[in-house]
Amino acid sequence: MLTLTQALHDQIVAHARADHPDEACGVVAGPAGTDRPERFIPMLNAARSPTFYEFDSVDLLKLYRDMDDRDEEPVIVYHSHTATEAYPSRTDVSYANEPGAHYVLVSTADTDDAGPFQFRSYRIVEGVITEEEVKIVQ
Repeated sequence: MLTLTQALHDQIVAHARADHPDEACGVVAGPAGTDRPERFIPMLNAARSPTFYEFDSVDLLKLYRDMDDRDEEPVIVYHSHTATEAYPSRTDVSYANEPGAHYVLVSTADTDDAGPFQFRSYRIVEGVITEEEVKIVQ
């Protein structure tokens, strides 16, 4: 189960909406070994695409150095889907190289009449996708 604050949830959704129609992407870092998301880090989608996201390699290197300096790890890796449901694509699965991370997808397309977005979380380990419950706390 992914547990995150309402504030972090809202920041992820706001980033997804702000970058629409392009996919948004980013990381929420937390203290190493805690599985506790704390620091919201929006990233630039270097692909600037409505169907694909890519972290800029220089920005990603800086991010990992910064997290290492702070004794943090990526707890959440998030991105948005702009025209499809919040479910990992084959490309998303191939890019999922953090087995301990929660992969959050936000769909800014109204695909299920449940409102203006979907917010879902997955574990992706060795190509296996497992959806998990999301618990939002204050």
